[in-house]
Amino acid sequence: MSSKIYVDADACPVKSETVQVAERHAQTVLIVSNGGIRPNPHPLVQTIVVDDGPDAADKWIAERIGAGDICVTGDIPLAAKCLEAGARALRHNGEAFTQANIGQQLAMRDLMADLRAADPLGQGGGGRPFSKADRSRFKEALERMIRPGSRRNASPD
Repeated sequence: MSSKIYVDADACPVKSETVQVAERHAQTVLIVSNGGIRPNPHPLVQTIVVDDGPDAADKWIAERIGAGDICVTGDIPLAAKCLEAGARALRHNGEAFTQANIGQQLAMRDLMADLRAADPLGQGGGGRPFSKADRSRFKEALERMIRPGSRRNASPD
């Protein structure tokens, strides 16, 4: 059975890049969101619209993803669930979530959430803007994850 690519599509900036890479390898792409995303007519793409609600798309993916599948997400808890299921997970900027780094990333996420809630400097914030270089790194990383015989490149533990 062929592996699938699950895209946590709400606020995902690399949906089209995912489809481009998947097409080269005849991989099915499931674009999962709460709605508001135009369906992709590509025959390898399935658009899945889940109910509204907190983390509904994440739950849908976590319940279905399996060994050998790939999840494209910026959501660290979802990435952890995917890794537990034997799948691989990739950030939008091409950084792989791995068994070796997921614990630290979950801890850092929680720390940053606490800092944002406290807002010690009275400032808002946010990350740096998503760049063309991030898109390029993502495509290269997804290509390495999918390419046969390159699993060792996908999760450098």
